[in-house]
Amino acid sequence: MSLPSPEKDDGAASMEDDHIDLSPDGDAASSDEETIKGDRDQDHIAEIVQEERQEIAASKAHENGVLVNRYRQLLHDRDDVSEEGSNDGLPRRVGSPLDSLLSVPDDSPSIQGSMISSPGSSRVPSLASRPGLSSPTPSFRPFDRRFQSRISTPSILSPRPSSPAFLTGHSRQASISSQFLLDSSETETTSPPWEVVRWTRLQKLNGQAFSEAGKRNFGSPTCIAISASIVLGTSKGIILMFDYNQNLKMIIGPGTKAVESGAVTAIAVSADHSTIAGGHSSGNIFTWDTGRASRPFLHIPPLDPSQLQNRTMDGHMPNVSITHLGFLGTRHTALVSADDRGMAFSHLATRGTGSLGRTVKTVRILGRYPDTPPPSSGKPLKPSTVLAFSPLPLGNVERATDSMGLTAMLTPYLLVIVSTTPVAQTQHKSARPKDVTPHSAMTGCLAWFPAVKLKVPDPGTGSSMSKVKLVYCWSNVLTVLDVDEIPTDSKDKPPMLKFKARSRWKCEEAIVAVQWLSRSVLTVLTISQRLIVLEDRSMRMTEAFDLIGKYIYHADLFSTQLHSLVEQLDEDDTTMHGVVADAFYMSFKAYKGRIFLMGFNDVSIGAISNWADRLIALMENGDYISAIQLATSYYTGDANKLTVGLPEDATLRHKMVRDKVMEIMSASLKYAFGQRQKSKASIDDQHLQRLAQTCFIACQSVGDLDFLFDEMYEWYEDAGVEGIFLEVLEPYILDKAISIVPPTAVKAMVAHYVGKGWESRLEEMVCHMETATLDIDQITSLCKQHGLYDALIYVWNQALFDYITPLIDLLILLVPLMQNTSTNSMEDQIFEVNSLKMFPYLSYTLTGRVYPTSERMDDEVASQAKAEIYWFLFSGKSITWPKGSGKTFLTRPRDEEEPSFPYLRMILQYDAPSFLSALNEAFEDPFLNESQEKQLNGGTGKDLPEEQIFGLTVDRQYVVSILLEIMNPNDFAPQDTIYLDMFIARNLPKFPQYLLIPGSTLDKVLAGLCNYPGEDLAEDAQLSAEYLLSIYQPPDVSTLIPLFKEAGFYRILKRTYRNDKQYGKLLQTYFEDAEDLEETFSCIAECLRSQVGLPKRQIQDVHDVIKRHSQEFVELDPVQAAQTLGLYAPDLHRFVLVSVDEGSELQYIYLKTLLEPDSEETSGQATASLDRDFVEQYVQLMCRYNPSHVSDYVGIVQATNLRLDKLLPTMEDTGVVDAAVILMAREGQVKDAMDRLTKHLETLESALHGLVTSTNENVEDGEIQEAAEDLLRGLQKYTHVGIWLCQGQMKTSKKLNAVGRRGSPSPGDLSPDEALWLDLIDTTVQITRRLSSVVTPSKPDRVSRGTASPTPMLDSDKLVGLLRSLVQHTFTALMTATSTQNESQSSNRLVSSSGGNLTFLRILRAFLSRAAATSPSLADLRAVLASIFSAYAYEENILRLSNRLLDQQLFQNVKQAVDLRQRGWRPRGSTCEACGKRVWGPGVAGNVFEAWEEKQATDNKKREEKKAAAARGKNKIEPPPKDTETYQGKGKGKSTDTGTGPSSSGELAANGATDVQSLAAEANGDVYGRRRDQQPLGPLVVLACRHIYHKACLDTLQARRGEGEGGHREVDEFGREVAYRCPIDG
Repeated sequence: MSLPSPEKDDGAASMEDDHIDLSPDGDAASSDEETIKGDRDQDHIAEIVQEERQEIAASKAHENGVLVNRYRQLLHDRDDVSEEGSNDGLPRRVGSPLDSLLSVPDDSPSIQGSMISSPGSSRVPSLASRPGLSSPTPSFRPFDRRFQSRISTPSILSPRPSSPAFLTGHSRQASISSQFLLDSSETETTSPPWEVVRWTRLQKLNGQAFSEAGKRNFGSPTCIAISASIVLGTSKGIILMFDYNQNLKMIIGPGTKAVESGAVTAIAVSADHSTIAGGHSSGNIFTWDTGRASRPFLHIPPLDPSQLQNRTMDGHMPNVSITHLGFLGTRHTALVSADDRGMAFSHLATRGTGSLGRTVKTVRILGRYPDTPPPSSGKPLKPSTVLAFSPLPLGNVERATDSMGLTAMLTPYLLVIVSTTPVAQTQHKSARPKDVTPHSAMTGCLAWFPAVKLKVPDPGTGSSMSKVKLVYCWSNVLTVLDVDEIPTDSKDKPPMLKFKARSRWKCEEAIVAVQWLSRSVLTVLTISQRLIVLEDRSMRMTEAFDLIGKYIYHADLFSTQLHSLVEQLDEDDTTMHGVVADAFYMSFKAYKGRIFLMGFNDVSIGAISNWADRLIALMENGDYISAIQLATSYYTGDANKLTVGLPEDATLRHKMVRDKVMEIMSASLKYAFGQRQKSKASIDDQHLQRLAQTCFIACQSVGDLDFLFDEMYEWYEDAGVEGIFLEVLEPYILDKAISIVPPTAVKAMVAHYVGKGWESRLEEMVCHMETATLDIDQITSLCKQHGLYDALIYVWNQALFDYITPLIDLLILLVPLMQNTSTNSMEDQIFEVNSLKMFPYLSYTLTGRVYPTSERMDDEVASQAKAEIYWFLFSGKSITWPKGSGKTFLTRPRDEEEPSFPYLRMILQYDAPSFLSALNEAFEDPFLNESQEKQLNGGTGKDLPEEQIFGLTVDRQYVVSILLEIMNPNDFAPQDTIYLDMFIARNLPKFPQYLLIPGSTLDKVLAGLCNYPGEDLAEDAQLSAEYLLSIYQPPDVSTLIPLFKEAGFYRILKRTYRNDKQYGKLLQTYFEDAEDLEETFSCIAECLRSQVGLPKRQIQDVHDVIKRHSQEFVELDPVQAAQTLGLYAPDLHRFVLVSVDEGSELQYIYLKTLLEPDSEETSGQATASLDRDFVEQYVQLMCRYNPSHVSDYVGIVQATNLRLDKLLPTMEDTGVVDAAVILMAREGQVKDAMDRLTKHLETLESALHGLVTSTNENVEDGEIQEAAEDLLRGLQKYTHVGIWLCQGQMKTSKKLNAVGRRGSPSPGDLSPDEALWLDLIDTTVQITRRLSSVVTPSKPDRVSRGTASPTPMLDSDKLVGLLRSLVQHTFTALMTATSTQNESQSSNRLVSSSGGNLTFLRILRAFLSRAAATSPSLADLRAVLASIFSAYAYEENILRLSNRLLDQQLFQNVKQAVDLRQRGWRPRGSTCEACGKRVWGPGVAGNVFEAWEEKQATDNKKREEKKAAAARGKNKIEPPPKDTETYQGKGKGKSTDTGTGPSSSGELAANGATDVQSLAAEANGDVYGRRRDQQPLGPLVVLACRHIYHKACLDTLQARRGEGEGGHREVDEFGREVAYRCPIDG
């Protein structure tokens, strides 16, 4: 344990924050750190236990594989080949066996090339659909991959039983509980009896207290107390008392004042268990005699308001929660309590008869009242509270401290221990330790352990009694304090107490609760709800486990009081805290060795036990597997911290536990197999498997693997279930935990796995075992028999260091396939699959790795293996192997002679891409460096065999030469030679110093790459050619260009043309490369940017390419095409546009990009070089593709860029009449524009008329309605265009009239602009008149469905509304235009109004004259005009309603402002600042109240008169009173008030009575309003500075001041004083 420094803590500086109003005995507060430091050598305090060791990494559990031996059935599924298996491993071609795969499921799929050889091992290739060796060969990048072995790379798809040894050890964190008197039928044991702590839920109690009914009746439990009963306090102020049989013995509180006092927040039980005390959230404290619980035994209320002011006695503040409560000693009437405001009190009740006869004396022992003045030192007080609080409980031996009423209190700054009897006195104070983690969570807790009698005297002191102990915690620091009693000379005086801090321990996180389980064991609850068990003396953490699942009840009691302390966090002040933790003390209790937890939903009891008890309990329970697991965890110490009762030293612990582990395992095996002999059904195989797994873990942990094969295997073998043992053994072999297996076990393993069909798993196990323990003959014959070629290769390599024999065994499988003697049977397919093992085998061996485990070989062994392989393949002759056997391996046994390099030739003919892929890996190995180096390094002087000598001479140059010789076009098809070309092209740049290849050969390689046989090889071939060209420069590249073009090697062509600066051809290549067309734009930018400085000829070449591909260029992306040409080749715009289909959308997008670019930067550049033809063409295209935007665009384009005669036909054809009108108006053809608009309106009318009267029965009414609405909206739109045209003409005529001063036309003639209005109005009215009868058919026509010409059922109201809006909008616009026509010409409103009305009247008269002459019936015209005027009447009503709502809201706002003004100001004094006479308040002279009554009567009379006038409907303005101000000039004037009444709204009535109706003073001292009734008393003025004056006095002072300044007094436009200025403050 790291001990604190001896310096004194700074906590004493903050002791004023926790005021202790007691007389201290002895020294003031000290730091317990000094005591701990001083006693360190004597007490030998142990340091903190190290961190938990990490648990053993768990290996993922695998399941047993599937039995697969049915090849015939799986042939039907060969098309469903997964691409996740071995298929991706090798480069595939149609002619290769890897192209058609036989689906053979297994529990471990292969990865590249490591094909599972055995039946049931993986997905394997099939010969069933092999078309031949000359088929095109699709490439899967053979030279970008690496071969891997199935065995060396475990797959997640390979389920396999994993040993539990690699899983987390069996966690035994809880124990058997000792005997506890609980009814088992009413409890729910949530943990088994062998856990470190056994938790039991009190099911019956929980059902009564935590159920919905219980919470509804009693409230939710808020706190718990434990004694002879289980006592719960609830949120409804009720206390529930249960016995240990979970019977609800008592319900305390209903029907009393307690239930009105809020929730029970603290609870306590007296020493004799007969009295219960409850503290409530309102500050009340009640005690209850359990024998008579109908009413309180004692009631201690909080202070009432009168006591708060005078405070003649102490007590809790009202509505402050009681957070802590406890009884003192054996007394029922002596209590101590604390609240959440940081105050604590001692309560002593006198004896009496009943609660009414008792009086309670309360003494404050901690804290300050809120209104207490600050200390004389002037230091600001920090907020405080009582984090923890507890009186000393009674022990089983009598001590002097029992009668002293010791109480410990913990605040954020101090630990305080006081004695309350006979007088309150401080016994000990200690500041917070300095080693509290800075800025940690603020927590505090404490717990007493009383003095008890010891069964055995203490070995250290020899005493038969233990000392009183206190454990307290601040944040994460725990301290144990011993209390010694020092007797005094006088028997009457209590003994002196010595407090000694003995031990200290730091936790990883803040501690929220602490309890004593026993005299030497502590339980600590951390802020993350982790329970820690500590030994007292050594401070050793023996157990730690998580209780988050218990949902322990906690509450936020302290953050409100301490929030300012946390919010003012100072990063430099390490004493500060970052957060205030919730309180847990009310729900975490310990009693007689048991832990009681109150959660949000239940109450649980936990009891702790030692390690031996747990093991015995498990064995007695028959769970011997768990017993072995638990014993193993005790031995290793990894599953948990050191277990209670076991030594910390690992050696001693191992010595104690090892024999127990072995004893339990032996007994468990004997018992299990004994039971199995009695009844096989009693012990199943799964149980035996779990037993085996557990024993394997235990034996591996204690290091005794001999027990597995010497004793344990015999048990399983005798019972005939050795297979279970072997399956459990499997993961240990695969993980190399066990590599040596006795031969008898190996033999049984082979028989078991072969019998199960798990040959692949057996193969994998063999590859991980020490070959020295294997029977070579047996295992090799077995591997051949079952096709276990991975294992066969491993055994030959590792046991006999023979690398040629396994290769021959694989090639033998190919001989019948290559001689075309195969029968396409299942056996041939399996042979072909297994023969593919050679490629990963060659890859591993030639790169110095063990196949298939991928481990690195020793250098000497690797050199031997590589030399033998190279000799076998590249010696060029048939060999006899094994040497001296006389058996020559022939690839063509039916022919008379073998070809040169027979083995290499056969492999290449079988699968060239796979072999070259393996060889590509081998080329990276340094073994193929210069042969002279190898000979020098290998020249050890010893004789080497032939194969070694030859193999050491092989290098990369020799290998390439032999491959070029063998794979000639005469013997191999292009489908195979292409891979050799790629092989050479890729390796030459990597090893230029080791490879020397003539240029003619490289030219042939390039030509071969260009002539790839299939499209799937194109990318690989081009990439290989790029590799080769990076180091080789052909002498005449021009001869290769046609080949590159034909092959489509565009990247090579681009690089070539770019290097040669042939930009025309470069751009042509970009156009030809369909996969990289997007880069064409960047290529043009690269070629034509100004920095390049190309000659004109090359620029012209680039332009010519663009012209040839102009259509394709624009189709690629018209936006980028326009932007690119706009920046680099603007001269090509016209050509490109002509090349694109005339009138296509591409042309529109192209021109839009040029003429309306998104970015402003390119706007000027794009439009600068574009003439009028482009703009006109763009407008024409816009009429087709975006007609709604034409009018907007035409309005912003200069008139010189548009020709009316060219655009009008297009606009009319497309219906863009609004834009045509705008153009014609800009050209001055206003009359023609109106004619065209009128014509278009009539066209729309005809269309609507024909639509509504249509007799087409195939058209739905809904469609007709929608079409009709669209036409009417079109009419509205173009009516607004006509309005715009008329308004624009009126503005133009205004300007002309202003310049030319032309006279007004005669009343009989209309001006041009008026004529326009007339035409528009006449057109809209006529359209409305003609269509009204159509859209509103008569009722008989409306229902005549089924007649010869049915009328569609339309929404007539909606259509009529749209139709009438045409005329309404037109007239509204006319009235608006004419009403504002002459405003700017005349300042006389009357003249302006009459001029505008005259224009309107002329137009209206002309319209009526024309209508009368042309209308056949005045009824139609009258209907139209009636609708117009009814619309105006409707608008008038709407405006009136709006004004009314506005007035109402304005009235509310004004009323609120008036109310605020009438609140007035309170003057500073009650006397006039000028004359000194009292003006208001007590003693003021005059009949103030009578004056106020008179004024109120006058105001009421005026109010009644106004109401009466309003009721009579008077609309005329009432004449002003006689004293109303008159106005002179522009608002300047004087007051005409000649009376003696007040003249300012700041006046007060009658010598200081406040005139609440008229007083309104602003911040600058202005006073508004005027009293109209004469008051007998003088008015008052209150200014913003709160000085008060008689108005007469203030006027006098103002007059004097005015005379001094020239005798002028400022008045506003109403004749009132602008401002009063205070003579004092100015």
